[in-house]
Amino acid sequence: MLLKSKSGDNDLTQKGYCLELGIEEYGKIFQLQKQLNHARQKGSLPDTVILLEHHPCFTVGRKGGYDHILVGNLFLDQEGIKVYETDRGGDITYHGPGQLVCYPILDLNRFGCDVHWYARRMEEALIRTLEAFGITAGRKEEYPGVWTGAAKIGAEGIAIRHWVTMHGVSLNVCPDLRHFSFIVPCGISTLGVTSMEELLGRPVEMALVRREMRRQLSVLFDLTLESVNLEQLADRVGECGVGEAFGHYPLCGNETQKEVSAIRG
Repeated sequence: MLLKSKSGDNDLTQKGYCLELGIEEYGKIFQLQKQLNHARQKGSLPDTVILLEHHPCFTVGRKGGYDHILVGNLFLDQEGIKVYETDRGGDITYHGPGQLVCYPILDLNRFGCDVHWYARRMEEALIRTLEAFGITAGRKEEYPGVWTGAAKIGAEGIAIRHWVTMHGVSLNVCPDLRHFSFIVPCGISTLGVTSMEELLGRPVEMALVRREMRRQLSVLFDLTLESVNLEQLADRVGECGVGEAFGHYPLCGNETQKEVSAIRG
């Protein structure tokens, strides 16, 4: 059954965009998200979902988390892992190849401006995606994200600017779980981390997980998602300069962003 928008004033799905990328550097995509978020605020872009993977990195959220990095800079350099400070909710987390990341740029005015409702819907997208592959997952009341027993399989960290979302969720499909041991993931030292591949005991095709995640987001947010590439986005947004995002790396090191109206850790 198709869920109706929370506001109850729309019985039909809304048209939106889905931008599917490969393995991308985190700083580029952070910049891209900010530009798309601004375009959505202006109404020059419909609701848009980005699906991608990242090169290995740790991202430090608004709660901090540098003290949860357990190795030194030289070791991180040898492992090819970069560290970024960002404006999402939460503590430190890991991104890397084999982890599906989803960044929705959605106008929450269509859903009653309810941040907690939105966060639960994003968790639900992860839970339903995992269920399609035979994995039973759920929530823990005291922690955000999605869990299988005592191990986290999906992380969540969001930000809202003028009721338009950015950042989102990540799902461990087949990442290098060894990288998680270099930090205290999300600042939680008593629980573990797992992946779909580890739970199923077999390889999992990322393309199939992407397709299922996209389908679940369409259902949960009443969206008919049209596939677009970056050039098409740049053409349709125009003056917002979306296409320039892939030429900049402005958000590394300790450069933090302050324009957050609501976050969830």
